Amino acid sequence: MRYILIMLLVSIVAVLGCTPAANPADDADSKAPEDSELMATDAAKYEVGAWTENWDLALSAAKELKRPVLVNFTGSDWCSWCIKLMNEVFSKDEFHEYAKDNLILLKLDFPRAIAQTEALKTQNNALQKQFGIQGFPTILLMDSDGKEINRTGYQQGGAAAYVKHLQSLLK
Repeated sequence: MRYILIMLLVSIVAVLGCTPAANPADDADSKAPEDSELMATDAAKYEVGAWTENWDLALSAAKELKRPVLVNFTGSDWCSWCIKLMNEVFSKDEFHEYAKDNLILLKLDFPRAIAQTEALKTQNNALQKQFGIQGFPTILLMDSDGKEINRTGYQQGGAAAYVKHLQSLLK
């Protein structure tokens, strides 16, 4: 009985640890901004194989390169599963090689201690609401029109296994 109680408590802590806290500013109805300030933070061109934080730039690159967008909804500085996904998959050569040739990478971050511009926060909050993101990490695979193809999250097995997982989701 004690073991079950401990497992239940650990599970609750894990779920709550990767679920975003409610923010009253998130309640404002808004769409992803077409904000020149946000566009100015990125180079005018998407760098193949690199993460961008700009929704419009990612969709534009997806259209130009005819690739899906991998959208990483993350709490990069506080979510343990997000950090694990970054360390085990997104930072590895196997993932980089696959992404460079097959994906557009978009990181939508919800940090607690990393400063962000208001335009970036507004964009990320609007997209979180638009796609019904409840917890982190959530990985969306999108087409170049911003339509969801599939949804996933952390998967065990490392970068090579994750690449195979992504390939199966994109078939």
